[in-house]
Amino acid sequence: MENNIDFVEGTQAKKGHPKGLWVLFGTEMWERFNFYGMRAILTLFLVNSLMMKEEDASLLYGGFLGLCYLTPMLGGFIADRFLGNRNCIMIGGFMMAAGQALLFFSATVFPSNLGLANTLMWTALGVIVFGNGFFKPNISSMVGSLYPKQEKSKLDTAFTIFYMGINLGAFLGQTICPIVGDVKVGGVQNVFAFKWGFLAASIAMLIGTMVFYFLKNKYVVTPEGKPLGGLPSKNDDSDYEEGEAQKAVFSKMNLLLSVVVFVALFFTFRYLLDGDNFIKTMIYPIIYSAGITLALLIISDKSLTKVELQRILVIYIVAFFIIFFWAAFEQAGSSLTFIASNQTDRHIFGWEMPASMVQVFNGVFVFAFALPFSILWDKLRAKGREPISPAKQAIGLLLIAVSYFIIAYNVKDLGNSGLLAVKWLILLYLIQTFAELCLSPIGLSLVGKLSPKRFSSLLFGVFFLSNAAGYALSGSLGSILPPTGDKFQAAQSVNVDLGSILDKKKVANGEELFALAKLNIASVDAKKAKANHIDIAKKIKTAAEIKTERELAAKKKLPFVDKHQVSDTTFTAAEYNTIRDKQLITVSYPTFVGFTIHGLFEFFMVFVVLTGVASLILFLLIPTLKKMMHGVR
Repeated sequence: MENNIDFVEGTQAKKGHPKGLWVLFGTEMWERFNFYGMRAILTLFLVNSLMMKEEDASLLYGGFLGLCYLTPMLGGFIADRFLGNRNCIMIGGFMMAAGQALLFFSATVFPSNLGLANTLMWTALGVIVFGNGFFKPNISSMVGSLYPKQEKSKLDTAFTIFYMGINLGAFLGQTICPIVGDVKVGGVQNVFAFKWGFLAASIAMLIGTMVFYFLKNKYVVTPEGKPLGGLPSKNDDSDYEEGEAQKAVFSKMNLLLSVVVFVALFFTFRYLLDGDNFIKTMIYPIIYSAGITLALLIISDKSLTKVELQRILVIYIVAFFIIFFWAAFEQAGSSLTFIASNQTDRHIFGWEMPASMVQVFNGVFVFAFALPFSILWDKLRAKGREPISPAKQAIGLLLIAVSYFIIAYNVKDLGNSGLLAVKWLILLYLIQTFAELCLSPIGLSLVGKLSPKRFSSLLFGVFFLSNAAGYALSGSLGSILPPTGDKFQAAQSVNVDLGSILDKKKVANGEELFALAKLNIASVDAKKAKANHIDIAKKIKTAAEIKTERELAAKKKLPFVDKHQVSDTTFTAAEYNTIRDKQLITVSYPTFVGFTIHGLFEFFMVFVVLTGVASLILFLLIPTLKKMMHGVR
């Protein structure tokens, strides 16, 4: 049982929370507006404007989010050793605002220059990735630093309040960016509107950065008024716990071994994640390998005591299980958004909600229920019945499994033409919100309570590593989404019976396969195409450019003049036969660990099994984890 202690080492614990928490609350709120607003419309922009396949968009989405939560390892290290929390937050904020501005330009120029638009998109995501790495671990670390030792019991409540700021920002971003960026006219996606969503996200990030800049010196301070998060070189003994080492000690041998381990892990994961997609075969192995390597490097530090080591291992164990939570939860921005767009009746009281806006209910529900959950934990703590943090996280995983089981049951009989009622997606987000409130803010609090100060930001980075791996896994899982009803209808519009082809009742000819490839339904084997001297990708790109030019002319109410020849978008009979016989283009149901995913029911059951099993194992480990935490709840 945890007792309420008013005096520790002669210092009285204050009531309430420091004002600096609300400054960090506001800064994080605007940053989350920026991030979640962009996230809501990103995959739809990739598919509709940049003509990317849904499978590739999901992989890119997972890789992007994974890197966003891997780079905090680097940002945390730089803050702890060189620049301090404050400077890193400022650098990260301005970088993310610049990245969103680049996405705005990408969404502006794509009609006239698709190649430049893609280059700007990749550059923008790279800038945002590193900006997030500077920003994310350092603002979370500063929340923990606001509270002296005698007030650490307030951290669960503090991080829950902080999490309300995150989700208020998410709500605003997922409302405003879809309204201005995810626009349909006459049921047809307006591919030219996405830029306004990215611009709104950029402005939000600038506001958040300026809020922090102007208020940090007055409010983000210790109870004695000393600024928090300054240059590490200016830290003194008061910035550390009694008896705690002030500097990490990594031997040259450990650093060398870490490089060797990283290389070995990279090639192992690259072998396991076979394929020709750059994100899947390069970025994902980097995420998994770098995360594991850096985590091992931390526990090689010679200054760690036995208690510190065991507490860090608890962080690692819990972080591993959180991977499965985020892999399921982050379908919101990829597969769930595609399902909301393509096979969901989104009408609410006669108004059709934008597909990317459906996920806003997560932010709404978190903001509504974060405080009640905080009160619940406080009351249970007062009665000595509060579950330890790993138990809360196991409950969160179980709730995720329940949410997907409900949605799986309701899509079971949809077929290719039925529509899922939006109420079931809203219910899914409600249950997943309860899961999130059990898991994510409590996880942040756990890291804050278990981390030695010299590793504070770096261990927050390790915790976000679990997000990185989870997001990467979410991309892989999102890419196994089977064809939804719109794909069958699109194939039918070009006189292709997609159902018969997928069920192997019919063998597609070359013309049909190319038609499906232009619709981003079939896959092109780039290596085989190059070996047979057939540039399929170029003709698909040309067809996409013609489509965009036609839509732009219609928007401007100008006559469309096709300057291309028929041969620019078609093949000869011999080439079509080669496409079929050499399998240069293929179309099939996706598979997962040897199982074929024929429909949405089987797709959602993958998440039920993954999160359900993870929850069960974590429940069984709770007694062991409790001992390793050494009194921390």
